[in-house]
Amino acid sequence: MPSGWPPRVLTIAGSDSGGGAGIQADLKTCQELGVFGMSAITAVTSQNSRGVHAVYPMAEEAVLSQIDAVLGDIGATAVKTGMLYSRGIVEAVAAKMDDYGVRKLVVDPVLVAKDGSPLFRRDAVNALREELLPRAMIVTPNIPEACELLGVEETAIRTVSDMMEAASQLLRYGSRYVLLKGGHLEDEGFRGLAIDVLIGGGDEAGRRPITISGPRIATRHTHGTGCSTAAAIAANLARGFEMEHAARAAKSFVAAAISRAVPLGGGIGSLWHAAHRETAHGLQ
Repeated sequence: MPSGWPPRVLTIAGSDSGGGAGIQADLKTCQELGVFGMSAITAVTSQNSRGVHAVYPMAEEAVLSQIDAVLGDIGATAVKTGMLYSRGIVEAVAAKMDDYGVRKLVVDPVLVAKDGSPLFRRDAVNALREELLPRAMIVTPNIPEACELLGVEETAIRTVSDMMEAASQLLRYGSRYVLLKGGHLEDEGFRGLAIDVLIGGGDEAGRRPITISGPRIATRHTHGTGCSTAAAIAANLARGFEMEHAARAAKSFVAAAISRAVPLGGGIGSLWHAAHRETAHGLQ
């Protein structure tokens, strides 16, 4: 990397017209964490706090052209994927990761929106498992996404022990790490904590799950949480953090953003990505 160039993250994801998730959340996160963010848009969504009203996928050629334009000139220290929508886009993105030798790949398996709207075609799930996860440094599903990838009912994951087992099973798809986010678990017995499980990083015998805890904040305004978590991990990896440090720092960043969430609109409000910085500078 030429002297003086900042860490760079390319996010390959959908656009959220409401500004709370997708490309918009990723770029806000990168900026807040001191990383130069770039984008390849896979789909344009018409959405707001009340939900997703329409999805307009990009042609595969348009997605690939954006990736080539960025990686062929500026390059990326890390790449993050979000909403990929179709099997063709998944396969094309996976091939590009090989073409450019991307090693720090963060895969956020965005399958549904916060309101339950599908953001992924059914025929693309197998491609995600078979083509992209083996190339990923880390995959960051929430519990519903993990259950979809594993082909089990969502009720199969009810405890932290269940999360550990599910994360271990997800690791078999080939990523080096799995961060299984526990925000969908009921709070009973967790003493006000939101607990995630991180596993990976060694041979099978050396892989031991660890828990990453943060405050469980009583709010429904959590639009963009998953995107921001994955983007923060990508930004932290680009800055040279080791994986556990990257995941813990991302958890802290997103917890601060949730604590200052903005209840814009009449539905689910969005995170305030500047919260950690404003808190540090006494600007609350």
